[in-house]
Amino acid sequence: MTIQAHLVELERKHKTLEHELHEALVHLSTDDLQIVELKRRKLMVKDQIERLRHGDTLH
Repeated sequence: MTIQAHLVELERKHKTLEHELHEALVHLSTDDLQIVELKRRKLMVKDQIERLRHGDTLH
């Protein structure tokens, strides 16, 4: 997979997590731990995107 293709996939994943997080926040019955987990996953994907954009492939 090329770096560009990987970036596109990560951006798609980030957008999906953003949508899931929004839906979780709208529904009052959503568990706080689930919201925290979605935020954590979204931040991890964002960090991966930034590393790829800046050429730092170290984890």
